Amino acid sequence: MELVTKLLLLFTFIQAGKPQEEEPDHWLQLAENELETALKRTLNTNKAKNVILFIGDGMGVSTVTAARIYGGQLKGRHGEESVLEFEKFPNVGLSKTYLCDRQVADSAATATAMLTGVKTNWYNVGLTSKARMGECQFPKDSEIDTILQQSEKEGKSTGIVTTSRITHATPATAYAKVSHRYWETDTDQKKYGGAGCGQDIAQQLIYKNSDIDVILGGGRRGFYPNTTRDPVTNSSYLRQDGINLIQEWKVMMEDSGQNYKYVENTEQLRSVDPATTDKVLGLFGSSNMAYELQRDKGPKGEPSLSEMTKKAIQILQKNSKGYFLLVEGARIDHGHHDSKAKVALSETLMLDDAVRVATEMTDDDTLMIVTADHSHVFNIAGYPKRGNDILGVVNPIPKDWFPEDDKAYTTLLYGNGPGGVTPDKPRQDPREVDTTADDYQQTSAIPLKSETHGGEDVAIYARGPWAHLIHGVHEQHYIYHVMSLASCVGTQKNKCSVLINNGQGQINVHYSNIKIAAFSILVMMAVYL
Repeated sequence: MELVTKLLLLFTFIQAGKPQEEEPDHWLQLAENELETALKRTLNTNKAKNVILFIGDGMGVSTVTAARIYGGQLKGRHGEESVLEFEKFPNVGLSKTYLCDRQVADSAATATAMLTGVKTNWYNVGLTSKARMGECQFPKDSEIDTILQQSEKEGKSTGIVTTSRITHATPATAYAKVSHRYWETDTDQKKYGGAGCGQDIAQQLIYKNSDIDVILGGGRRGFYPNTTRDPVTNSSYLRQDGINLIQEWKVMMEDSGQNYKYVENTEQLRSVDPATTDKVLGLFGSSNMAYELQRDKGPKGEPSLSEMTKKAIQILQKNSKGYFLLVEGARIDHGHHDSKAKVALSETLMLDDAVRVATEMTDDDTLMIVTADHSHVFNIAGYPKRGNDILGVVNPIPKDWFPEDDKAYTTLLYGNGPGGVTPDKPRQDPREVDTTADDYQQTSAIPLKSETHGGEDVAIYARGPWAHLIHGVHEQHYIYHVMSLASCVGTQKNKCSVLINNGQGQINVHYSNIKIAAFSILVMMAVYL
């Protein structure tokens, strides 16, 4: 038995690639493969029929790196050499996430930048920086249409998919106009100083944005009167005005003559026939949807982000004019705020799987962008050996680098958060606990009730028509303008039309052809000169 175990370990070691990595030819071949792929790249300058924007809420670069390793290790590999689905996209840039009034951003203002093309202030939803947080009477001209609303005006289908409440900051920005992101219901307006300040976010979704074809997420509590209770959590709903917004939506759908479905669990979502359904509203949690690690995967539970994404595309793709779809992996952010890295990384992998599904379902007429709204103060630290458990304790820790309190530390740490040390809460030696547990809370340098966002740039990954416009360091609102130009919608519609009419939108430029053409010109110059 011992011999068998040793052979299995040796096989695993060989499979992990260590012997090959000792040979220079291994790295040469990797580089050759990547060069070949790069030389075969094309510039797709056709009009984008469809646009899908994936936002990983709080998915900073360190989160992407850690998730890449974690995903690889779940498959039995070292992890560092793994590649996420969206990392296969050919175009990558960086996004500067600062706001008009803050150095470090919140999700409402960053989503506004990406969806409207204009940077704004802290907590603003769908408003320019002329509006200030909590203003009841903000300037009318501070309201600005989003690319979702502009796509609707062009006859395209539209959808929103999220794992947060559908009225939460990022999804709300696609359709609502409020100066405080937490004015989700009439109850919330009273709580956050907005009583009497017009329709709350949930009302705006139903009464002003009923044209949205697919709406999938959490947040049932904001749509029902507080005289009723949620059937799953048995908690009271929130609305104090007595309005049943779901019933209001159903009446509107009936009056429009469209085929519609309202669903609240996985089984009901799966029963929706995309071929015969025009509109679907799905609210799968009283508040935010469950973390992937805790999600009820049964028929009465909640669907995954990838399943919601698949259903959304199946419905939206029936429109010959195309569609715009916003997909948010919202709870990456929540995991980080709790300083629970495993939760955040699992949510990142769930978003990546949704990207995989969308990639498999779409063609080269679809511009797909994956990015984050902001980062977190989340770090990968120490000098652990290759393949060390990304959720584990740094191993080895050289004597000269061992902490002065004689306690080990984990690879993943936070700059601040609830895992901070206080006089009443000394630092625990992570060797004494299971750091891979779902609810393990990483250590933080500064003790806070909730970990904060980070202010560094975040990555943008793009594929499809005009994806090559993502190419360097960009202001965050530039993302909207790329989507606008690519799909001939909104602010850049005229510029897109000119490019298409001039023929630039009917060609695919091959990098190797560019090289050949350039070389030919040089040869001709040499001959004639």
